[in-house]
Amino acid sequence: MVDAVALPGLDRLHNLVHSVRTPEFAGITFHEVLAKSALNKVPKAAGLPFNWTVNPYRGCSHGCVYCFARNTHTYLDLDAGDDFDRQIIVKINVGDVLARELRRPSWSHESVALGTNTDPYQRAEGRYRLMPGVIAALTGSGTPFSILTKGTTARRDLPLLTVASKAVPVSMGVSIALIDERIHTALEPGTPTPRARLDLVRAIVQAGLPCQVLVAPILPMITDSDGQIDALLGLIADAGATGATVFALHLRPGAREWFMQYLGKHHPELIDSYAKLYQNGSYVTRSYAADLARRSSVLLRKHGLDRKESMLRIPDTSTAAVPPHLALNEPSLF
Repeated sequence: MVDAVALPGLDRLHNLVHSVRTPEFAGITFHEVLAKSALNKVPKAAGLPFNWTVNPYRGCSHGCVYCFARNTHTYLDLDAGDDFDRQIIVKINVGDVLARELRRPSWSHESVALGTNTDPYQRAEGRYRLMPGVIAALTGSGTPFSILTKGTTARRDLPLLTVASKAVPVSMGVSIALIDERIHTALEPGTPTPRARLDLVRAIVQAGLPCQVLVAPILPMITDSDGQIDALLGLIADAGATGATVFALHLRPGAREWFMQYLGKHHPELIDSYAKLYQNGSYVTRSYAADLARRSSVLLRKHGLDRKESMLRIPDTSTAAVPPHLALNEPSLF
Protein backbone atom coordinates (compact mmCIF):
# COMPACT_ATOMS: atom_id res chain seq x y z
CA MET A 1 0.00 0.00 0.00
CA VAL A 2 1.41 3.39 -1.01
CA ASP A 3 1.88 5.90 1.81
CA ALA A 4 2.10 9.29 0.09
CA VAL A 5 2.59 11.13 3.36
CA ALA A 6 5.59 9.03 4.36
CA LEU A 7 7.14 9.02 0.91
CA PRO A 8 6.14 12.15 -0.99
CA GLY A 9 9.17 11.99 -3.27
CA LEU A 10 8.35 8.49 -4.48
CA ASP A 11 4.65 9.24 -4.78
CA ARG A 12 5.36 12.04 -7.25
CA LEU A 13 7.25 9.62 -9.49
CA HIS A 14 4.27 7.25 -9.83
CA ASN A 15 6.47 4.16 -9.87
CA LEU A 16 5.96 2.87 -6.35
CA VAL A 17 4.36 -0.58 -6.47
CA HIS A 18 4.26 -1.67 -2.83
CA SER A 19 5.57 -0.69 0.60
CA VAL A 20 6.36 -3.83 2.57
CA ARG A 21 7.09 -4.52 6.24
CA THR A 22 7.94 -8.02 7.44
CA PRO A 23 8.71 -9.48 10.90
CA GLU A 24 12.15 -10.74 9.85
CA PHE A 25 13.17 -7.15 9.00
CA ALA A 26 11.81 -5.41 12.09
CA GLY A 27 11.83 -1.62 11.81
CA ILE A 28 12.60 -1.61 8.08
CA THR A 29 10.20 -0.73 5.28
CA PHE A 30 10.92 -1.85 1.73
CA HIS A 31 9.50 0.37 -1.01
CA GLU A 32 9.31 -1.64 -4.22
CA VAL A 33 9.60 0.51 -7.33
CA LEU A 34 9.75 -0.06 -11.07
CA ALA A 35 13.00 1.42 -12.29
CA LYS A 36 13.05 3.36 -15.54
CA SER A 37 16.79 2.84 -15.98
CA ALA A 38 19.56 0.79 -14.40
CA LEU A 39 22.83 2.14 -15.77
CA ASN A 40 24.15 5.36 -14.22
CA LYS A 41 26.79 7.40 -16.04
CA VAL A 42 29.69 8.69 -13.93
CA PRO A 43 30.92 12.18 -14.95
CA LYS A 44 34.42 12.11 -16.46
CA ALA A 45 35.45 14.93 -14.14
CA ALA A 46 35.05 12.58 -11.18
CA GLY A 47 38.32 10.89 -12.14
CA LEU A 48 37.10 7.45 -11.06
CA PRO A 49 38.30 4.21 -12.70
CA PHE A 50 34.87 3.31 -14.02
CA ASN A 51 32.27 5.13 -16.11
CA TRP A 52 29.10 3.20 -15.27
CA THR A 53 27.39 2.00 -12.10
CA VAL A 54 24.30 -0.01 -11.18
CA ASN A 55 22.52 0.33 -7.82
CA PRO A 56 19.68 -2.15 -7.20
CA TYR A 57 18.85 -0.46 -3.87
CA ARG A 58 18.68 3.05 -2.44
CA GLY A 59 19.19 3.39 1.28
CA CYS A 60 20.98 0.68 3.23
CA SER A 61 20.22 -1.31 6.35
CA HIS A 62 23.93 -1.57 7.17
CA GLY A 63 23.41 1.67 9.10
CA CYS A 64 27.05 2.79 8.78
CA VAL A 65 27.12 6.21 10.44
CA TYR A 66 29.77 7.48 7.99
CA CYS A 67 28.09 6.37 4.73
CA PHE A 68 28.67 9.03 2.05
CA ALA A 69 25.47 8.05 0.19
CA ARG A 70 23.19 9.19 3.01
CA ASN A 71 22.43 12.53 1.41
CA THR A 72 20.94 10.86 -1.70
CA HIS A 73 17.85 9.99 0.35
CA THR A 74 17.01 13.68 0.70
CA TYR A 75 16.24 13.73 -3.05
CA LEU A 76 13.21 11.61 -2.17
CA ASP A 77 12.12 13.91 0.66
CA LEU A 78 13.51 11.38 3.14
CA ASP A 79 16.14 12.19 5.76
CA ALA A 80 19.78 11.16 5.63
CA GLY A 81 19.66 9.55 9.07
CA ASP A 82 17.11 6.96 10.22
CA ASP A 83 15.24 7.02 6.90
CA PHE A 84 18.39 6.05 5.00
CA ASP A 85 18.81 3.04 7.31
CA ARG A 86 15.15 2.00 7.49
CA GLN A 87 13.38 3.15 4.30
CA ILE A 88 14.93 0.98 1.60
CA ILE A 89 14.07 1.56 -2.06
CA VAL A 90 14.08 -1.71 -4.01
CA LYS A 91 14.24 -1.62 -7.83
CA ILE A 92 12.40 -4.89 -8.33
CA ASN A 93 12.83 -4.91 -12.12
CA VAL A 94 16.47 -3.81 -12.21
CA GLY A 95 17.72 -7.02 -13.86
CA ASP A 96 15.24 -6.83 -16.75
CA VAL A 97 15.84 -3.10 -17.27
CA LEU A 98 19.61 -3.59 -17.23
CA ALA A 99 19.42 -6.45 -19.74
CA ARG A 100 17.39 -4.23 -22.07
CA GLU A 101 19.89 -1.36 -21.78
CA LEU A 102 22.84 -3.66 -22.42
CA ARG A 103 21.24 -4.93 -25.63
CA ARG A 104 21.34 -1.48 -27.19
CA PRO A 105 23.65 -1.28 -30.23
CA SER A 106 25.23 1.81 -28.68
CA TRP A 107 26.42 -0.06 -25.58
CA SER A 108 30.24 -0.17 -25.67
CA HIS A 109 30.76 -2.92 -23.07
CA GLU A 110 32.68 -0.73 -20.65
CA SER A 111 33.10 -2.14 -17.17
CA VAL A 112 30.26 -1.56 -14.70
CA ALA A 113 30.75 -1.07 -10.95
CA LEU A 114 28.29 -2.24 -8.29
CA GLY A 115 28.40 -1.23 -4.64
CA THR A 116 29.62 2.29 -5.29
CA ASN A 117 26.60 3.98 -3.71
CA THR A 118 24.69 1.46 -1.58
CA ASP A 119 25.54 -2.17 -0.99
CA PRO A 120 24.00 -4.63 -3.48
CA TYR A 121 24.38 -7.39 -0.89
CA GLN A 122 22.77 -5.64 2.06
CA ARG A 123 20.20 -7.67 4.01
CA ALA A 124 17.41 -6.87 1.54
CA GLU A 125 19.17 -8.94 -1.11
CA GLY A 126 18.41 -12.07 0.89
CA ARG A 127 14.73 -11.33 0.33
CA TYR A 128 14.69 -9.88 -3.18
CA ARG A 129 17.50 -11.77 -4.95
CA LEU A 130 18.10 -9.00 -7.49
CA MET A 131 21.81 -9.66 -8.00
CA PRO A 132 21.52 -12.97 -9.90
CA GLY A 133 19.51 -11.13 -12.57
CA VAL A 134 22.01 -8.27 -12.65
CA ILE A 135 24.95 -10.68 -12.93
CA ALA A 136 23.20 -12.62 -15.69
CA ALA A 137 22.47 -9.44 -17.65
CA LEU A 138 26.07 -8.25 -17.43
CA THR A 139 27.54 -11.65 -18.26
CA GLY A 140 25.12 -12.34 -21.11
CA SER A 141 25.98 -9.03 -22.75
CA GLY A 142 29.74 -9.53 -22.45
CA THR A 143 30.12 -6.65 -19.98
CA PRO A 144 32.93 -6.82 -17.39
CA PHE A 145 31.97 -5.78 -13.87
CA SER A 146 33.15 -5.30 -10.31
CA ILE A 147 31.32 -5.62 -6.99
CA LEU A 148 32.19 -3.91 -3.70
CA THR A 149 30.32 -5.15 -0.62
CA LYS A 150 30.20 -5.62 3.14
CA GLY A 151 27.44 -8.18 2.79
CA THR A 152 28.15 -11.87 3.38
CA THR A 153 25.04 -12.64 1.32
CA ALA A 154 27.49 -12.42 -1.59
CA ARG A 155 28.62 -15.97 -0.75
CA ARG A 156 25.31 -17.21 -2.16
CA ASP A 157 26.27 -15.97 -5.63
CA LEU A 158 29.90 -17.13 -5.73
CA PRO A 159 29.10 -20.13 -7.98
CA LEU A 160 27.29 -17.79 -10.37
CA LEU A 161 30.14 -15.25 -10.24
CA THR A 162 32.70 -17.98 -10.89
CA VAL A 163 30.83 -19.02 -14.02
CA ALA A 164 30.52 -15.36 -15.07
CA SER A 165 34.27 -14.88 -14.70
CA LYS A 166 34.83 -17.46 -17.45
CA ALA A 167 32.97 -15.19 -19.86
CA VAL A 168 33.87 -11.67 -18.70
CA PRO A 169 36.38 -10.09 -16.29
CA VAL A 170 34.88 -10.06 -12.78
CA SER A 171 36.45 -8.31 -9.78
CA MET A 172 35.28 -8.56 -6.19
CA GLY A 173 35.96 -6.18 -3.33
CA VAL A 174 35.11 -6.37 0.37
CA SER A 175 35.00 -3.36 2.66
CA ILE A 176 36.65 -3.88 6.07
CA ALA A 177 37.47 -0.65 7.89
CA LEU A 178 38.41 -2.03 11.32
CA ILE A 179 38.61 -5.16 13.43
CA ASP A 180 37.57 -3.90 16.88
CA GLU A 181 34.14 -5.43 17.57
CA ARG A 182 33.17 -2.70 20.06
CA ILE A 183 33.79 0.08 17.54
CA HIS A 184 32.13 -1.97 14.80
CA THR A 185 28.91 -2.38 16.80
CA ALA A 186 28.49 1.37 17.24
CA LEU A 187 29.80 2.44 13.84
CA GLU A 188 28.40 -0.21 11.48
CA PRO A 189 25.50 -1.71 13.46
CA GLY A 190 23.74 -3.48 10.58
CA THR A 191 26.76 -5.05 8.91
CA PRO A 192 28.24 -8.53 9.26
CA THR A 193 31.14 -8.58 11.71
CA PRO A 194 34.65 -7.80 10.43
CA ARG A 195 35.63 -11.43 10.97
CA ALA A 196 32.64 -12.61 8.94
CA ARG A 197 33.83 -10.34 6.14
CA LEU A 198 37.33 -11.77 6.39
CA ASP A 199 35.71 -15.17 5.90
CA LEU A 200 33.96 -13.73 2.84
CA VAL A 201 37.35 -12.69 1.44
CA ARG A 202 38.57 -16.27 1.93
CA ALA A 203 35.51 -17.68 0.20
CA ILE A 204 35.92 -15.33 -2.77
CA VAL A 205 39.58 -16.25 -3.22
CA GLN A 206 38.81 -19.95 -2.83
CA ALA A 207 36.23 -19.55 -5.59
CA GLY A 208 39.05 -18.42 -7.87
CA LEU A 209 38.12 -14.73 -8.00
CA PRO A 210 40.42 -11.78 -7.31
CA CYS A 211 39.46 -9.90 -4.15
CA GLN A 212 40.52 -6.40 -3.17
CA VAL A 213 39.81 -5.04 0.32
CA LEU A 214 38.79 -1.44 0.92
CA VAL A 215 40.26 -0.48 4.29
CA ALA A 216 38.14 2.61 4.73
CA PRO A 217 37.16 4.76 6.30
CA ILE A 218 40.11 5.05 8.61
CA LEU A 219 38.86 7.16 11.55
CA PRO A 220 41.39 9.78 12.66
CA MET A 221 42.50 9.30 16.27
CA ILE A 222 40.20 6.26 16.62
CA THR A 223 41.40 3.58 14.18
CA ASP A 224 44.42 5.20 12.54
CA SER A 225 47.42 4.07 14.57
CA ASP A 226 50.16 2.08 12.88
CA GLY A 227 49.41 -0.83 15.21
CA GLN A 228 45.71 -0.92 14.32
CA ILE A 229 46.29 -0.67 10.58
CA ASP A 230 49.13 -3.21 10.71
CA ALA A 231 46.99 -5.73 12.60
CA LEU A 232 44.06 -5.35 10.21
CA LEU A 233 46.22 -5.63 7.10
CA GLY A 234 47.82 -8.75 8.56
CA LEU A 235 44.41 -10.40 8.90
CA ILE A 236 43.43 -9.28 5.40
CA ALA A 237 46.63 -10.76 3.97
CA ASP A 238 46.05 -14.01 5.87
CA ALA A 239 42.58 -14.18 4.29
CA GLY A 240 44.24 -14.20 0.86
CA ALA A 241 43.19 -10.79 -0.46
CA THR A 242 44.66 -9.74 -3.79
CA GLY A 243 45.38 -6.21 -2.54
CA ALA A 244 44.04 -3.40 -0.40
CA THR A 245 43.39 0.34 -0.45
CA VAL A 246 43.53 2.59 2.60
CA PHE A 247 42.08 6.08 3.02
CA ALA A 248 40.58 8.33 5.64
CA LEU A 249 37.01 9.16 6.55
CA HIS A 250 35.19 11.63 4.30
CA LEU A 251 32.52 13.71 6.03
CA ARG A 252 30.14 14.88 3.34
CA PRO A 253 26.77 16.56 3.89
CA GLY A 254 24.28 14.11 5.38
CA ALA A 255 26.99 11.76 6.62
CA ARG A 256 28.76 14.57 8.48
CA GLU A 257 25.80 15.33 10.73
CA TRP A 258 25.16 11.66 11.44
CA PHE A 259 28.81 10.92 12.20
CA MET A 260 29.16 13.90 14.52
CA GLN A 261 26.29 12.52 16.61
CA TYR A 262 28.23 9.27 16.89
CA LEU A 263 31.38 11.17 17.84
CA GLY A 264 29.58 13.21 20.49
CA LYS A 265 28.23 10.02 22.08
CA HIS A 266 31.30 7.80 21.89
CA HIS A 267 34.29 10.17 21.60
CA PRO A 268 33.24 13.64 22.79
CA GLU A 269 36.85 14.52 23.58
CA LEU A 270 37.61 14.42 19.82
CA ILE A 271 34.95 16.87 18.62
CA ASP A 272 37.28 19.89 18.58
CA SER A 273 40.06 17.90 16.93
CA TYR A 274 37.71 16.74 14.17
CA ALA A 275 36.52 20.30 13.62
CA LYS A 276 40.13 21.31 12.91
CA LEU A 277 40.90 18.24 10.83
CA TYR A 278 37.83 18.81 8.61
CA GLN A 279 37.94 22.59 8.71
CA ASN A 280 38.09 22.83 4.91
CA GLY A 281 34.97 20.74 4.28
CA SER A 282 34.40 17.06 3.59
CA TYR A 283 37.99 15.89 3.56
CA VAL A 284 40.82 15.65 6.07
CA THR A 285 43.62 18.18 5.75
CA ARG A 286 46.19 17.44 3.06
CA SER A 287 48.87 16.96 5.71
CA TYR A 288 46.86 14.24 7.45
CA ALA A 289 46.00 12.52 4.14
CA ALA A 290 49.66 12.57 3.11
CA ASP A 291 50.80 11.16 6.45
CA LEU A 292 48.23 8.35 6.33
CA ALA A 293 49.19 7.52 2.75
CA ARG A 294 52.88 7.37 3.71
CA ARG A 295 52.30 5.16 6.74
CA SER A 296 49.81 2.84 5.07
CA SER A 297 51.94 2.38 1.95
CA VAL A 298 54.72 0.94 4.10
CA LEU A 299 52.31 -1.46 5.78
CA LEU A 300 50.64 -2.45 2.51
CA ARG A 301 54.04 -3.40 1.10
CA LYS A 302 54.90 -5.28 4.29
CA HIS A 303 51.85 -7.50 3.88
CA GLY A 304 52.04 -7.84 0.10
CA LEU A 305 48.80 -5.93 -0.38
CA ASP A 306 50.07 -3.08 -2.55
CA ARG A 307 48.69 -4.69 -5.72
CA LYS A 308 45.49 -3.22 -7.18
CA GLU A 309 43.15 -4.82 -9.67
CA SER A 310 42.52 -2.31 -12.47
CA MET A 311 38.74 -2.79 -12.46
CA LEU A 312 38.35 -2.27 -8.75
CA ARG A 313 41.03 0.36 -8.18
CA ILE A 314 39.57 2.67 -5.55
CA PRO A 315 41.64 5.84 -5.29
CA ASP A 316 41.78 8.22 -2.36
CA THR A 317 39.36 10.83 -3.66
CA SER A 318 40.40 13.65 -1.35
CA THR A 319 41.29 15.88 -4.27
CA ALA A 320 38.73 14.63 -6.82
CA ALA A 321 37.45 17.30 -9.19
CA VAL A 322 33.89 16.12 -8.59
CA PRO A 323 33.19 14.70 -5.12
CA PRO A 324 32.25 11.00 -5.44
CA HIS A 325 28.94 11.52 -3.67
CA LEU A 326 27.95 13.72 -6.63
CA ALA A 327 29.56 11.53 -9.24
CA LEU A 328 27.74 8.42 -8.10
CA ASN A 329 24.29 9.87 -7.55
CA GLU A 330 21.39 8.94 -9.78
CA PRO A 331 20.02 12.29 -10.96
CA SER A 332 17.02 10.71 -12.67
CA LEU A 333 16.29 8.78 -9.44
CA PHE A 334 14.74 5.84 -11.28
